[in-house]
Amino acid sequence: MSAAIRLVHPGPTVAVVALSAALGAILLGQSGQSPLSPRLGLTVLAVLGSQVLTGALNDWADRRRDAVGQRTKPIPAGEISPSRALSLALGGLAIQLGASLPLGPAPLALGAAASASAVAYNLWLSRTPASFVPYLVSFGLLPLWVATGVGAPIERVAAAPWLVGPFAVAAHLANTLRDFEIDAVVGSRNLAQVLGPLTGFRLAWGLALAVGVGAGLALAIGEEIAIIPALLGIGGLLAVVQGLAGPRRLWAGMLVAAVLWTAAWALATG
Repeated sequence: MSAAIRLVHPGPTVAVVALSAALGAILLGQSGQSPLSPRLGLTVLAVLGSQVLTGALNDWADRRRDAVGQRTKPIPAGEISPSRALSLALGGLAIQLGASLPLGPAPLALGAAASASAVAYNLWLSRTPASFVPYLVSFGLLPLWVATGVGAPIERVAAAPWLVGPFAVAAHLANTLRDFEIDAVVGSRNLAQVLGPLTGFRLAWGLALAVGVGAGLALAIGEEIAIIPALLGIGGLLAVVQGLAGPRRLWAGMLVAAVLWTAAWALATG
């Protein structure tokens, strides 16, 4: 069980599922619906399934690479077999599809597109200069997926992909920069490898900071922001700023910033 949990990358999985649940609850509340709607439960379950699919398939696809540089991971450590890892990924896909079907064609299609993008990353694009594209696509689709899943007006999140997409690219760079030396040894040519550690880090930090500033300006235009959302927004910016200490600090700071900025948006938009 421990190996299976580690296989699905619990940190990012918990963060994405929690943010999806928070976003869905916010959208339901803003549209006058109960946050306890069954549609929210099914949407969150579908997102969880997609994360299980993505995480398990990632470790399955990278099992030979991990045998060289990350031997403590479940597959190279012998804690779980490649076939079981693949079965877990397929189980995640089944959960996603099963939870999405009752929600209708739009959530089903958006979720399928987001997962297909993640699969393309794991199987082909993660070791190419286009490694950032699936992050841009999958996370850009996530707000639209959640909105249609809970039955909220999609215009409430129409601008979200323009902010979420660049933030996801920054997260991808911060994540891959943590494994820069290992990726170089195994011959990966992902975006971080092409840019180099210094340029890649500067771009990741700059994108993350720009998204926070842009979101704050977007909320501030034409209306006064209350003190608590403002403090949460500033806290997110500080979490990103401290990421100047290095990729690992930036990665952690971006997870914190995502939570704080989601809460700030919820409170500021009522």
